[in-house]
Amino acid sequence: MDGEYRPARPPAALRPFVLRYLGYREESAVPVQRRQAPAAGIALVIGFHPLELSGPAVGRTTTAAFVGGLGDSWVLTRFTGPQAGVQVDLTPIGLYTLLGGRALPNGAVPALDELADPVLSALPERLAAAPDWPARFALVDEVLAGRLLDVRARRPAPEVVHSWHRLAATGGRVPVSALAAETGWSRRHLQSRFSTQIGIGPRTAGRVLRFSRASGLVSGSRVPLAEIAATCGYVDQAHLSREFRALAGVTPGGFRAEWAGFPFVQDGLPAAEQDRTA
Repeated sequence: MDGEYRPARPPAALRPFVLRYLGYREESAVPVQRRQAPAAGIALVIGFHPLELSGPAVGRTTTAAFVGGLGDSWVLTRFTGPQAGVQVDLTPIGLYTLLGGRALPNGAVPALDELADPVLSALPERLAAAPDWPARFALVDEVLAGRLLDVRARRPAPEVVHSWHRLAATGGRVPVSALAAETGWSRRHLQSRFSTQIGIGPRTAGRVLRFSRASGLVSGSRVPLAEIAATCGYVDQAHLSREFRALAGVTPGGFRAEWAGFPFVQDGLPAAEQDRTA
């Protein structure tokens, strides 16, 4: 398979909302399937060619450009022939702001043209017409800055932002009771507001963040699974394996084998880095 991958860092002003850009170009004469496991970053995929999506939460669909909300289930992507585009990894704070004050339900993966947003719907065609990667990244900068930095933009409540940052910084290892105490809200009120503005509840968010860290270590290193389990706060390797089957639909070893050799796996950022940019 022929491929080109161009990572880029967003401007400093956008880093509270955007983790990373990744320009990509691939072509394969045979089908290529990848497993996208739950991750801390939200993928806004601005693609130029149709991509098949399937999974427990999305069923089966084909689209070129889409956004994947936070969720606790996996998605399989599949293509044959050319693939190209720009992936923007957003924080949940960034997605809520970009969509004008709304989150996506658990595991939702709507196509851009389903969002009733003409600016986002037009992005794939505009990016495809740009002459090179720097021009494409500059266009993404322009569109995102117009939304995310607008003083009139709707943002999550400060208590929700604080709770997300705490969870991200600790790899999901903060009890909901502690978050409620820190924000001064009741557990019920925190659960409600967090779910509305992030898309999943704080307990599920903690589970996803912990798994995101673990899956990044599994796919991007040869660290023993027992060590990864201990590092990420699982009881033991068996507990880690159960979470992989539940959230990724495959064993840790199977997941590592599937992603072997691919240079940009999952969201690519550890929890601590997410917290510095989110």
